[in-house]
Amino acid sequence: MNILVIAPHADDEILGCGGTIARRISEGNNVTVLVITKGIEELFTSEIIENIRLEAKAAHRYLGVQKTIFFDFPAPLLDQTPSYKISIEISKVLQSVQPEVVYIPHRGDIHKDHRMVFESALVAMRPIGQYSVKQIYTYETLSETEWAAPYADDAFIPNVFVDITQFIDNKIEAMKHYKSQLKQFPHSRSIEVIQALAKYRGASVGKKAVESFMLIRNID
Repeated sequence: MNILVIAPHADDEILGCGGTIARRISEGNNVTVLVITKGIEELFTSEIIENIRLEAKAAHRYLGVQKTIFFDFPAPLLDQTPSYKISIEISKVLQSVQPEVVYIPHRGDIHKDHRMVFESALVAMRPIGQYSVKQIYTYETLSETEWAAPYADDAFIPNVFVDITQFIDNKIEAMKHYKSQLKQFPHSRSIEVIQALAKYRGASVGKKAVESFMLIRNID
């Protein structure tokens, strides 16, 4: 099975579904990660921008990701980019990878980049033509999902739970490759909080560690 994980920024894919990536690869599936944005030199040096991509590649190699694709849409200016341009580029990846399962960020995340990627990805995945996608899930991203405004329409209400008890250590080790992005507890993007969320989601379904998702579409 071909699986595509779409991340607005490098590290979202590990925070949101690093354990699921590890599990699916262990089951013999092919995982591709698509990172949509790139930092701009008004805010980050070229060395910082290149470094995070090197960190992403290292994290993905550790997990066994088949391919990493980087787009160059400007990270802080994505909401000023015509969404059709993002959708067109995502469509090209869909045609190439032919994924049956796709993971995308949650619509209600605080960062506009996440919302733009969610909407653009859904447009790209309209069930028309040579359509391979059978399942679409949204994932929660620490330091994004939980910081959004408390409106019911944007709430993350998981209805799919993936047991990553055997893969939580893989998720943590993959995240450690993102040295530039990890923070100290009690920041959301700390090892302790990543573990705590996995335990909390796990406890809600009687497992030791879980990643949770919202099912957007399932074609059987």
